[in-house]
Amino acid sequence: FSSDVITSRGKRVHLNLVANPSHLEAVDPVVEGVVRAKIDKRYLGDENKIVPILIHGDAAIAGQGVVYEVIQMSLLEGYRTGGTVHMVLNNQIGFTTNYLDARSSVYCTDVAKVTLSPVFHVNADDVEAVIFTVLMALEYRQRFHTDVFIDLLGYRRYGHNEADEPRFTQPRLYKIIEKHPDPREIYYRKLLESGSVERGIAEEMDREYRRDLQRFLQEAREQQKVSDISSFRGDWEGFRRPVPEDFLQSPETGVAETELLQIGERVFTIPEEFHAFDKIRKLYDERRRRLLEQRELDWGMAETLAYGTLLKEGVPVRISGQDCERGTFAHRHAVLIAEDTEEEYVPLRHVADNQAPFYIYNSLLSEYGVLGFEYGYASAHPKGLTIWEAQFGDFANGAQIIIDQFISSSAVKWKRYHGLVMFLPHGYEGQGPEHSSARIERFLDLCSYNDLNMLVVNCTTPANFFHVLRRQMAYPFRVPLVVFTPKSLLRHPRVVSPVKEFGKGTRFQEVIDDPYIKQPGKVRRLLFCSGKIYYDLQARQEKEKRRDVAIVRLEQLHPLPLKQVQAIIDKYKNVERYFWVQEEPENMGPWPYIRRKFKLARTTLISRAESATPATGIYRQHVREQEEIVNLAFAEETESHLRKVARRDIEA
Repeated sequence: FSSDVITSRGKRVHLNLVANPSHLEAVDPVVEGVVRAKIDKRYLGDENKIVPILIHGDAAIAGQGVVYEVIQMSLLEGYRTGGTVHMVLNNQIGFTTNYLDARSSVYCTDVAKVTLSPVFHVNADDVEAVIFTVLMALEYRQRFHTDVFIDLLGYRRYGHNEADEPRFTQPRLYKIIEKHPDPREIYYRKLLESGSVERGIAEEMDREYRRDLQRFLQEAREQQKVSDISSFRGDWEGFRRPVPEDFLQSPETGVAETELLQIGERVFTIPEEFHAFDKIRKLYDERRRRLLEQRELDWGMAETLAYGTLLKEGVPVRISGQDCERGTFAHRHAVLIAEDTEEEYVPLRHVADNQAPFYIYNSLLSEYGVLGFEYGYASAHPKGLTIWEAQFGDFANGAQIIIDQFISSSAVKWKRYHGLVMFLPHGYEGQGPEHSSARIERFLDLCSYNDLNMLVVNCTTPANFFHVLRRQMAYPFRVPLVVFTPKSLLRHPRVVSPVKEFGKGTRFQEVIDDPYIKQPGKVRRLLFCSGKIYYDLQARQEKEKRRDVAIVRLEQLHPLPLKQVQAIIDKYKNVERYFWVQEEPENMGPWPYIRRKFKLARTTLISRAESATPATGIYRQHVREQEEIVNLAFAEETESHLRKVARRDIEA
């Protein structure tokens, strides 16, 4: 994947080839993210030290939308890499599709007009012209630091692959190609005619090259053991692969109370000379009072202190996503804007004198390109916390190719690890089918116990959210973390955590037991759940004073914390019925995964009925459905109740 090359002038150049799936152009934003990470951490912002090079096909650069997204990112502060060299191998064909059917534009490189980038069209048969063009393109990039395109106009001599017969679809074109000399022969004739080489030298060079190839092949066949590809060199030195024992209990991630209060006082204080919007100053004053006087934190405060403590410990933090500076739901306010001058003030850049850098960027309105960029950044910067936040979790499916082909599978396919964190707002509040579900089921479907390839959590307390972010950096390995983040819970009066839950000796809780139950022996029904539905169930439990029903939260869905769940089951010895309760329809949410993996007790589902869409668009219907879920969770064991849930049992 990488090597050092010594140039003719004795300069050492490091080449890095990024793993590339078969999904056309999907690797483009990944390369840009890798390069930006190296610019930030290794070259201290110097864009002259590294150059991203993207190689395109003519059909792909014209047809794949992610190309446009990447080019729109190229001049943005949060995503610029100092200019990319785009090399287009223009074969004038896409598999079997003629170029006239592959685009509406005159040139396949017309997307370059978006950023007014220069395009050099060059005849691929002219070797010296190609070399001259490449050198000119590189010189342009180094001087002006914007994208530059090379349209290498050539042809494909054979089919798309070994089994393909191009004459099926382009018979006239391939009759011409068959008679056309290749670039090597054309250049050889040119050199002969100019007297630059002796006759026969090309044939001798060809024979020598083939002898080398044959020798290399023979050496490979005789090799007894294939050399192992190490994933943990360079920036990855000191890391390792995860093992099942790593997930039996989370490491301690608490912070001394005095340290927490000190950092909180700094990040929740706006300088008097900064003319912040009155509502923002009031919000920050309230957060500071809440921390220092009431000794409790809400969601936004806990998130801020997770970053603040990491920054002080020397861990860089990068966050990007649509509206992430303020937060889609106005809970973060990480970047403050002066009322009169629109000057920016970022409190998390004032945690301590020698703190690590804090980067936060509102992204362009893209999921595919931006998530690919952040994956690339995380893969090249394992010692930093890299986060991508979706505006709503529902919109993450716009980046499904990145999730499937890179995030969930890169370690298995290529031994390429990363610790990217994804924030996916999720929860049923009556906002309809486009703003309710981050598709938990899809992420759990990508999880593998054999590979330990992803962590999936759905936190319900600010303290647990704080700990899961710090845990991501405390682990001696890097695994992607998917966090289903709340919306209405951001301001829910019950969603607060006391300072003591952040202190020394505390850690992320994979399972949270029911604090309402004081006598476990009286519990007859146990409700397992995850996420926001807990607070609906809790409200009914307390309203009806149901001490016979315990509500247990699975904060971590993958890997499933079976050890902790078994301890809960053992604690409630007199339970007669176990239920899994979720807001999502039967065919969505955690249930399909729980049904496969949870075998500790016979468990019955309570949920919305299966559906082709995640949620209704009619608010009153949403309220009725939500109420029915809660009613079923606390209803007596009547014949009607059993009939509604009987089809959804899992055998222990």
